[in-house]
Amino acid sequence: MKQSQKKQKLSGENGFEQYYSGLFGERWPALKTALQAEPDHVSWNCGGEETYFLDSASVRAAVTLPLEHAESILDMCAAPGGKTLVIASGMGDEATLLSNERSPERKNRLLRVCDCCLLPSVRERVRITCHDAAKMCLAKQECFDAILLDAPCSSERHVLADNSYLSEWSPSRIKTLAMAQWALLSSAWRMLRPDGFLLYATCALSPEENDGVISRLVKKFDDAKICKPLIHSDCYKRCMIEQKELPGYERTDFGAHILPDKAGGAGPLYFSLLKKVRKIV
Repeated sequence: MKQSQKKQKLSGENGFEQYYSGLFGERWPALKTALQAEPDHVSWNCGGEETYFLDSASVRAAVTLPLEHAESILDMCAAPGGKTLVIASGMGDEATLLSNERSPERKNRLLRVCDCCLLPSVRERVRITCHDAAKMCLAKQECFDAILLDAPCSSERHVLADNSYLSEWSPSRIKTLAMAQWALLSSAWRMLRPDGFLLYATCALSPEENDGVISRLVKKFDDAKICKPLIHSDCYKRCMIEQKELPGYERTDFGAHILPDKAGGAGPLYFSLLKKVRKIV
């Protein structure tokens, strides 16, 4: 039986187990146990009325996006709002942030998070919209200096925590998500200005949703340059109530992966930083 045919026959809890044990081998039992444990949450306070709790891996990814010279910033799939708070905390005093969420329900949650957690002087520079981010490039071309795309993904930690999701799991879900992620990423690239930076992130385990999507971008656009995942903002030093080191990561071909079995419960979180190289005319 061909490998592709074998994958299509995998489904439900047994299929999930076979698929991910095939990806991670002997590491899978420890990784699965870590995924089923409590995530490494940290307390984030950026001056608003309320403190927000988010995965420390999300902080590590968000502070990778360079904001020093960014005047116009986009968070494409922003709900529930943790990474928006990190970006808003690190952006310049004159910068503006557009936080978008496709789902009206999730957009309302994002709105509440920003209203309750941001300083009024920062909140007034954060605009919240409800659009299909994959189509935003039809109206906006090369207009953002920095973009965060935290794309919808398989989210295996949540699948393991919900028996109904687990019983419905199949590899076809990964393929469908990878196609949607590509649509979002290609839209983001068209909205990014030359010399701008784009941070792509997912909480997925599968390379098909991570390096696979980035590989496709690099092949299609010759102005895409992979950058080292350095920390470009120290806002976490001001906003994280629990002062602790941000989690480490494992390098991949095109980015970095934080996996909870080796990162103290943080993640999973994949992220890749790209720069749009200005073409010489």
